[in-house]
Amino acid sequence: MRTKRWTALAAGMIGLILVSTACSAGSTSTSSSATTSAGSATGTESSSGGGSQDKMSIGFVLEPTTLDFTQTDGAAIPQALLLNVYETLVKQDENGQIVPLLAKSWTVSDDKLTYTFELQTGVTFSTGADFTAADAAFSLNRVKTDWKSSVKSSLDVMTSATATSPTQLTVTLSRPSTSFLFYLTTRVGAMFSQTGVADLANTPVGTGPYVFGSWVKGSAITMNRNDGYWGTKPSVATMELRYFADPTAMNAALLSGGIQVMSTVQTPEALAQFGDTTKYQVIDGTTTGEVLLSMNNKKAPLDNPLVRQAITYALDRQAILKTAWAGYGSLIGTHEAPSDPWFFPIDAYPYDPQKAKDLLAQAGASNLTLSLKLPPVPYAAAAAPLIISQLSAVGITVQDSNVDFATWIDQVFTQHDYDLTIINHVEPRDAPTIFGNPDYYIGYDNQTVRDLFSKADSETSDDAANTDYRQALTQLAQDAPVVWLWSFPNLLVADADVTGLVKNQISAAFELSQLGYS
Repeated sequence: MRTKRWTALAAGMIGLILVSTACSAGSTSTSSSATTSAGSATGTESSSGGGSQDKMSIGFVLEPTTLDFTQTDGAAIPQALLLNVYETLVKQDENGQIVPLLAKSWTVSDDKLTYTFELQTGVTFSTGADFTAADAAFSLNRVKTDWKSSVKSSLDVMTSATATSPTQLTVTLSRPSTSFLFYLTTRVGAMFSQTGVADLANTPVGTGPYVFGSWVKGSAITMNRNDGYWGTKPSVATMELRYFADPTAMNAALLSGGIQVMSTVQTPEALAQFGDTTKYQVIDGTTTGEVLLSMNNKKAPLDNPLVRQAITYALDRQAILKTAWAGYGSLIGTHEAPSDPWFFPIDAYPYDPQKAKDLLAQAGASNLTLSLKLPPVPYAAAAAPLIISQLSAVGITVQDSNVDFATWIDQVFTQHDYDLTIINHVEPRDAPTIFGNPDYYIGYDNQTVRDLFSKADSETSDDAANTDYRQALTQLAQDAPVVWLWSFPNLLVADADVTGLVKNQISAAFELSQLGYS
């Protein structure tokens, strides 16, 4: 057993600030209801709240509003459930390589239109029912028929999924797709029980190493080790995902021993308090997230590319990163993160306030007034004052307002009722979703870019696909539909004896089963 460490809880916490790290419907509920799932599980919670091989508590900032990611967009639900409760046929390792999971092997036909998956044997759902190819076919076909989440379009290329034996799944595509196997590593590849989808919002049923235990809304989700898990069982029996509305409170919880892992640092300037390497470890890697100053491309005057370009020239992104996020992360000039296979450096609009003024004059758009709707996330609150100041210097008045996440989802994401907003898009390889759909909340509409995205996905080699993507993203940068502020880092802090943490978070899932104590 590890030694439990307690220190005095830090006093004088700042006022409540709602926080999150993703583009998601993730605002928390104030109710205290608990929901319990059916299934086999083991492990008891430590009454002291400290960590042991029996329990680990992890701090998060973005709580789901539901447990059903088939009906709701956003990153909070797959962060908690994907690869923990729900598994996929294949997954990405930390290096981005696609490796077997519920499918032990697969073959692809010469014409790249047929994928045949051989499934693991002895796999059961948490209810005890066997996982078979019929469940796999049901799960994939259901994406096209029953899902409402915008990511369902990832499987548009699939024409059918069929169980050709209890352990063999055959999937046919309408055309070759270099992205298809990758998309199966994301939430659209999650495997469901045919008899376990009646109440996904409250009772998830999967094949994963953990079983959903309970959810006290506004506080924590508890998961218990799955005794019937087919693979290597986790070393920690109970995982508690604790949600913090105040970043200072999460820092204090780690200092006091209330949590053992802070999944994402929301106050980088506070890292000095975790400098004792005998007690803490700090991980600084990359994620797939891009922090954007999103602009409504369908609303005047932002429907004019000259105005969007002027806004991009007006912003000193290096200064914004240094001020808002203590310099952690990296500057990007188009929709890419360092972990993306098509990553390349580009800076189409370097900081040039005079050029911004000239473009505004050319567009006949001097003395603009724009609204900025800010979701309750620390990076947006930190970046907004400098953005407002820099835009004011070129003659753009920005009127900012704070909205809760449910309102942000309704007004910005759904109704497109906004001028500007700041949000971190965390889904991996999401450029085609964001910029290939004119009806997406940004409203970017460029047929050439859409054609390049389609061409990239239809290529027969990764190199050719990456070339097409880079061409699309170069055009995207020129059109300036958003301002890419920075690529979000994987910045987390944990007790020194926690093992299994990854440096680069390239999946939407926060994988729990590999975590343990030394």
